[in-house]
This record gives sequence, C-alpha cells and structure tokens, in this order.
Amino acid sequence: MTTLGETILVVDDDPYIQEALGDRLESLGYRVARASDGKQALELIDHQDPQMVFLDIEMPGMKGLDVLREIRAREKDFPVVMITAYGSVDLAVEAMKEGAYDFIPKPFKANHIALVVEKAMERQRLRREKEVLSEEVDKRYRLVAGTSAKLNAAISGAKKAAGSKSTILLLGESGTGKELFARAIHNWSERKDRPFIAINCVGLSKELLESELFGYEKGAFTGASQLKRGKIEIANGGTVFLDEVGDISEELQAKLLRFLQEREFERVGGTQLIRVDVRIIAATNRNLEAAVKEGRFREDLYYRINVVPIVLPPLRGRKEDVPVLAQFFMQRFSIESKKSFTEISQEALEALNAYDWPGNVRELANVIERAVVLGQPPIIQIEDLSPGIVAAEGEIDNRPTPVSYHESVDEYRREVIVGALAQTQGNRAAAARLPSISPESFFPHQRVLRVAFGAERHREIVRRCKVIHIARSHFSG
Repeated sequence: MTTLGETILVVDDDPYIQEALGDRLESLGYRVARASDGKQALELIDHQDPQMVFLDIEMPGMKGLDVLREIRAREKDFPVVMITAYGSVDLAVEAMKEGAYDFIPKPFKANHIALVVEKAMERQRLRREKEVLSEEVDKRYRLVAGTSAKLNAAISGAKKAAGSKSTILLLGESGTGKELFARAIHNWSERKDRPFIAINCVGLSKELLESELFGYEKGAFTGASQLKRGKIEIANGGTVFLDEVGDISEELQAKLLRFLQEREFERVGGTQLIRVDVRIIAATNRNLEAAVKEGRFREDLYYRINVVPIVLPPLRGRKEDVPVLAQFFMQRFSIESKKSFTEISQEALEALNAYDWPGNVRELANVIERAVVLGQPPIIQIEDLSPGIVAAEGEIDNRPTPVSYHESVDEYRREVIVGALAQTQGNRAAAARLPSISPESFFPHQRVLRVAFGAERHREIVRRCKVIHIARSHFSG
C-alpha cells in the first residue's frame, strides 16, 4: 500500500516519456515531480527530497550517469532507476556499478513499472525501519555512557577491544549493567549484524548448561527426541555472553576451555566436531583470582577468559551519572506506561544523589520505574521515590560529624549497617547474614545502634533480629 506523501521524480528530456511514466506512477498512488535535464533534477532533489528517481541515461548536456554520480556524492540514499534506450544496456550496467538500483528499457511495460516501484519502495521502508531500530538501540546503549572518568575509561577500553576477536571479561558488582555493556561491545563490533546470545550460568545444572551451550544429538539422553543446536552454534559469527561464568562446574570449565582454545566442540552425545566463529564475553561479580587459589576455578580457563578485563564501576563511585541515568529511565518508563513525565524535581534529584545504590543501576531503574508508575506527571517528586531513598537522605543530612577515633569507627560501622539494610530492603536478619559483613560487625555495641537508628528503636531491633544471641552479648544491661 502506498504511503501518503511519497514522491517519485521522473527525469527525461522526452515530454512523452515524462507524461506516460508520470501518469502510471500517479495511478499507483504516488506524487510525481518532473525534470527535463540533470540540472533541474538536482534542484528538485535538493528542495523536494523524493523517495525514488527514474533517470534517463541519454540526455543532452548533463548525462544520466553524471546526475547519478552527483546524487551519490550528495549522500542521497533513495533508489535510482535508470531509463535506457535500445543499445544502451552497457551504460545501464555501468550505472548499476555506480549505485543505481535497477534499470528499465524503453518502451516500458506498465506492469513492469509497478513491480520495480513496489520492490524499491519496500526496500526503502525496510531501511527506514532498520534506522529507527538502530536509533532505539543507540538510545538504549546510552546507559553505558556517562560523564564519570571511571565509566568513560571502561567504555574506552571496551571500544578498543570490540574490534578484536579477543575474549573480554567484565568485572563488577551485581546490577552494574554487565549484560548491557556486553551488548554495547557487540554493537560496536563488526559482528553487530550477527546474533548476540546471553546465557546466565547461575541456577542451571551442569547437564542443562552444557546442553544450552553446546546442544545435543537425538537420543543423547532420555527426552532428547530430536537434535538441538546449542547457543554457541546458533551464535556463529556473533557474540555469546556468559554471565556469572564463575559459577560453572569444574567439568564444564574443562569443556569451555577446550572450546576457547580450539573454537570447536561436540554436541552432547555426538562425535562430530563443529567449528564456529564466536566472540566470547564473560562476566562475573566474584573474585576469580581468589577462586583460582582456592581450587574452585581453573587457572588455565581464567587466563583464557581474562584476556581483556574491564571493570565496571559501581554507581556509588560515579554519582555524577545518577541524574543522567535517572532522566533516561524516566523517559523510557514514561513511554512504556504512556505517561508524560518531563523532569525530576531538584529535591528528588538530591535524594537520588545522596543514596549509595547498593543495587547499582538496576536498583536505580527500579526506583524510577516505581516513581513513574505511582507518580503524577509531569514531574517526579521526592514523595514518588521509594521510602528507603528518602530515609537515606535524611539520615545522611542528620549524621553527626565524627570528632574522635571511636566516633569515626562508629561512623564506618553505621555505613555498613545502612548499606546492608538497603541491599536487603530493610530485612535486618538478612542484612546481618550478608557475606560482606559479619553479624558481630552488624551489632558491635549500643552506641552504633543508637547512631544508626535512634535510641527508641534499638530495643525493637534487638528483639526482632534472628541474631539476638549476638546482640545480647554486646548489649548486656
């Protein structure tokens, strides 16, 4: 179906050809512009920006090929169909080499014109759709852009590595956007038009993860009723992202090592070697060097995946990016929820900047999504934010300035407590069990508890916490 407003330019010094071809195009529903020579054609192109051009090869003065070259020099990407007379087929072939879309011989047939136009316009629509999708992808990948030096250093290293075939290891806390960063690396590489496939290595058994990676043959195990290609095979020519690679089993580590060394593998239950060209990007929030020393991760595999290590900084270490990310998420979730938010109040921005973001970018996205869903456009107000965000700002504003060694220690301990509670959404018992702190450090003595929560609440905390036996030992009397 013709899109209203699409214009086709007919360029021919023969008035009869202009009229006949123009009438046919108008009958198909297109607007038609007409030019009798190359100079007039270029002027119309500059002012009307047609979606397609029919261009006569043989014209007095400026030849059709010269006009075509000038169109391409001006970086116009609409399809140009050359109109050829008998004996000018060689010129038409040369025009195709110069970037012409197609050619039609004189005298032309009406049905042929309709077919050429339909295919050319469909090609243009697909190109525009791809451009729109690319713009959306670019907007999405603004999440890996920022003003902080730490993030820009990671981006610079990633862009340099993107053009290589080397394996990349993304290191960073949970929620820092490692998968998004991996997709950006893929998008920056020559593989961007090939598949990007992400596999989360957490929570999958060895057998299931092996099948996901390498596939399996029919009859390889009970329930394998047909051949299944693995993600690595499907991604041939593209990128495979292995999230939380530090969690895979020792046996599967050996098979992954072999693939990285040889770039070939066998499906589960198979004997045929399958060779693929795949870029591997791995990610983990674990300390792999410590895991190697403890014998939980193969040293040779570690060196294979740690060719280009890139550290993603936590959000609390790049607070200057918080307003940019918050604005991005506001726009994104406004579109999704069909709400017209346009800005974030200064008070709300101050609260967002004051918070430490233990959940990193993922937590910020959740906070803004909640604000968009519950708030009233056009401005996100401080009351639209999660209570924990607002409370954290108040606690920071009212924090006493430490003046002694003991108060400085209390201050640090308080940071640990508040951060742990934020990470566990206020669950005190879960916070005390976090691996980053010990229960003893969570309840060191009465002064810390009073500083963190106030005197009136400390008895309630001690009573409700599952580590009460630890608390009692520090709060006797």
